[in-house]
Amino acid sequence: RLANLRAGDLDMLERLAATDAASVRGDADLSIAQATSLGYQGITINVANGERANSPIGQDARVRKALSVAIDRDVINQVVFEGAFAAGNQAYPPTSPWYNAAYPVPTRDVNAARALLAEAGYPDGIDITVQVANNPVQQQLMQVIQAMAGEAGIRITLEAKEFATLLSEQTAGNFIGSQVGWSGRVDPDGNIHQFMTTDGGLNDSGYSNAEVDRLLNEARTSNDIATRRALYTQASDILMADLPIIYLYHQVWIWALDSGIQGFVPYPDGMIRLQGVSMTQ
Repeated sequence: RLANLRAGDLDMLERLAATDAASVRGDADLSIAQATSLGYQGITINVANGERANSPIGQDARVRKALSVAIDRDVINQVVFEGAFAAGNQAYPPTSPWYNAAYPVPTRDVNAARALLAEAGYPDGIDITVQVANNPVQQQLMQVIQAMAGEAGIRITLEAKEFATLLSEQTAGNFIGSQVGWSGRVDPDGNIHQFMTTDGGLNDSGYSNAEVDRLLNEARTSNDIATRRALYTQASDILMADLPIIYLYHQVWIWALDSGIQGFVPYPDGMIRLQGVSMTQ
């Protein structure tokens, strides 16, 4: 697609690969636009969805926290995405008004991860299996995480699967960990309610907490921003301790454009809106 843009066969392309961003910035005939997405990528942990939830990481939040603090999200961004994406640890990006600032993206702490494993009764570490989509970007992501986690005593075996199969296995509970993401929604409810409430439509982890249910159900019935923000903050206080999903990063939508295009505005939902856009030859 980038070659076609440079050849003049295209005027714009969406979702430029992060690894191509530097090349586009160095091309006087092209311009670049970007916006941090509304969604996220993370590792969903099976905590109560069938027999495979009976694993150390599924049954003990301390083990899940150990994996989280063993990961250097900034290094992932640099190594896999050449610094183009945004590190994250919540259902919303740090640029969102719904982000809980009391929990900034954690720094990596291997010693803390090992201490958490020992506290949970696993001083010699654990072995887990994580399924991942069989595309090169997500596999590279999980290989970096595999190396980081291994240094903390969390030995990860990766299972590469076709994406539709991965989703099917998640729904069926046939997984321990699953590297998967969500495209995101403008309203915060769309990023969290169906994933975290008991019997939520996309709650593949099987997570259930009555107080989280109450808070998220109440938040979706209010149209007062301050009220909703307080409720989501209270819910995230619980979820940051329980960690049914270990959030990793937020994709940045990147557009590459012919330099003759003027007035294009990038939006966090990734949609192309051409109102006000013009082009000079």
